[in-house]
Amino acid sequence: MELVIIGLLGGLITGISPCILPVLPVIFLTGGAQSARMDGDAKPASRWRPYLVIAGLITSFTLVTLLGSLLLGALGLPQDVLRWAGIAVLVLIGVGLLVPRFEQVLEKPFQKLARRTEVQNRGSGYGVGLALGTVFVPCAGPVLAAIIVAGSTGRIDAGTVVLTVSFAVGVAVPLLFFALAGRGLVERIRAFRTRERGLRIAAGIAMLALAVGLVFNVPQLLQRLVPDYTAGIQRDLTDSPDARRALDLGGLVTDENKDLDRCTNGAAELESCGTAPSIRGIEAWLNTPNGDAVDLDDLRGEVVLIDFWAYSCINCQRSIPHVVAWDAAYRDAGLRVIGVHSPEYAFEKDAGNVAAGARDFGITYPVALDNSLSTWTNYRNRYWPAHYLIDAEGTVRHIAFGEGNYAATEKLIRELLADADPEVALPDPTEVADETPDAGTRTRETFLGSSKDVNYGGDGAYRAGEGDYALPAAQPEDSFALDGSWRIESQYATPSGDDGGSIRLRFHAEEVRMVLAGEGEVRVRLDDGRETTVTASGTPRSYAVAEDAGDGEPHVLAVEVSPGVEVYSFTFG
Repeated sequence: MELVIIGLLGGLITGISPCILPVLPVIFLTGGAQSARMDGDAKPASRWRPYLVIAGLITSFTLVTLLGSLLLGALGLPQDVLRWAGIAVLVLIGVGLLVPRFEQVLEKPFQKLARRTEVQNRGSGYGVGLALGTVFVPCAGPVLAAIIVAGSTGRIDAGTVVLTVSFAVGVAVPLLFFALAGRGLVERIRAFRTRERGLRIAAGIAMLALAVGLVFNVPQLLQRLVPDYTAGIQRDLTDSPDARRALDLGGLVTDENKDLDRCTNGAAELESCGTAPSIRGIEAWLNTPNGDAVDLDDLRGEVVLIDFWAYSCINCQRSIPHVVAWDAAYRDAGLRVIGVHSPEYAFEKDAGNVAAGARDFGITYPVALDNSLSTWTNYRNRYWPAHYLIDAEGTVRHIAFGEGNYAATEKLIRELLADADPEVALPDPTEVADETPDAGTRTRETFLGSSKDVNYGGDGAYRAGEGDYALPAAQPEDSFALDGSWRIESQYATPSGDDGGSIRLRFHAEEVRMVLAGEGEVRVRLDDGRETTVTASGTPRSYAVAEDAGDGEPHVLAVEVSPGVEVYSFTFG
């Protein structure tokens, strides 16, 4: 039951993500508008069409995600053959929408599958859905990562099937809503109801435009401009220990990777997280002499950055310019960047596709084709993108999941280069614009739970459990630090001493809010002398603690937290 809930919620979140934007016009027109009742002599449409389009999408997406890679490998076919087949079908259906008799011939077999009688010039829509499912590329969150890893590695069991079907159904719900909304809109506006032929032509043009756009990766280019506003919600869904166990996120713990748990995501200071696991199971290498493999043992004495990415991943596409800039700036100073291309989808296993993607992004550093996800699993990774920073002794010193945190990562790269060679001449820091949502305008949302702590700026490690903390002498901008005795849970932090605890927050924003739960008071003092007291009560909710605080300059907030209050996060406006 837990997998069903996680799958459904993960799918629902994905279904409202920006990655579904390219298919919405097709869903709206072919799934919705074509099933509307039209005025005049037009034949009545199949009212089942929206449901059958979505059913076809669920069917093919589920089969391709779980079995596509294994089936194509067994048959010795190229891994992107299903994607190209889907694009070809979209072209045929698009032409069919422009030429009704051609459409009738195309969809007749799928009418039988859907157990629907022939409706002149309409079709059931099931074939459209099947084609869309082969090219549908939703944003990759941890839930989809768990499904993809299971499918690519052959670890498919009943739980994986349940999770995949639940995820597909969750994605389908918003799409079905959109299709039905399209039908309702057409039926309510008379100007549409009298232009049945015009709507079919528009649907055909939308289908052909999607197919051409997929050939030239236009959807990915468009999606780069739209921040993935659902990424944080996806992480929240799977950050609890129970969810991680249910999804088997993070891979198997071995002697080689067990110490990676010592690293906290996006830490502001260097940590020590064990010897870097090996790069293994690589099908081929790009950008190396004669395609030779890169061995981490041969890179001792140099600083290494491993970047897990996939060329169609929108989050990766916004992250890669930073990695490319770091490689260009610091290669002569001793930095070695290795891209580990761990595909989300079968078509991303094609070496030619990856090579083209690497060229488009200006990647000249070595890229490992981790098609079996062996290295991904060996690093217990679960995000695209993910950065692992390794020092000259071969020890992992920093891990950052997802977009953002680029300034902190670059600062630590510079520190490790200086540690490896005290006489090294470092260039100025890179100046690549951070396109992470809200980046650069305010401090990003700051979590205090151990599973996703962000922006911790205190001394020492930030770990789950009880511990004593002290404010540091120097605290970085856009960070928080604790003072007193605290108990750190996976989702929140709470004072464990009778006297409560305090937090010092350095931030850039006009407004500061805190997500609090439990029972007790929180007293807040801004550095301009203004004070505020809020009373927390009940389940987590957001409380305003500082308003009109920003003038473009950094500010400091001193927070006194009484026992019984649970502090989840700081948010900024």
